[in-house]
Amino acid sequence: MTDTTCGIRIRPGSLADAPAILDMLDSAVVWMNDRGNTEQWGTTPYSQKPGGVARVEHYTTENAPYIAELDGTPVGALVLDSGPSPQMPIAQAVEPERYVRLLVTDRRYAGLGIGAALLAHAAEETRRVGVELLRVDCWAGGGGELVSFYERNGFTCTERFLSGAWPGQVLARRVG
Repeated sequence: MTDTTCGIRIRPGSLADAPAILDMLDSAVVWMNDRGNTEQWGTTPYSQKPGGVARVEHYTTENAPYIAELDGTPVGALVLDSGPSPQMPIAQAVEPERYVRLLVTDRRYAGLGIGAALLAHAAEETRRVGVELLRVDCWAGGGGELVSFYERNGFTCTERFLSGAWPGQVLARRVG
């Protein structure tokens, strides 16, 4: 468990956290849509997308999930894996890596550094297992705000890609 300076506690996640993660994903879709962003995650709540619930359950049982809590309330989630999603047109790294497969925060707690704390935890976990490369991919559309967020958190842009018409950006961070 990691305690951050903002009182955010990060703990390992489990299948029991899937409903909270789905709630965060559903509310993120609403939040984005309310701001005119319907391209990043579409307009359908994540829990209603084909395979959405199963994907989150898989994340919490087959990958390395972490939950950020504030006063015992889940306010963010991070899922680490050993590489990118096989459904994405992203090349495997030529060295061992950890890959951020999911990062989501509860928008009601925006501005508290939850996403940054989870990414710092991802870097710590990557380093702890003796791996030097941490990568993530994200939506590269709109004004590039999400790419900028990752850059502010120590990542550097590597390759761009298209998944259908969805523009993506892979970013990497050396943690060794």
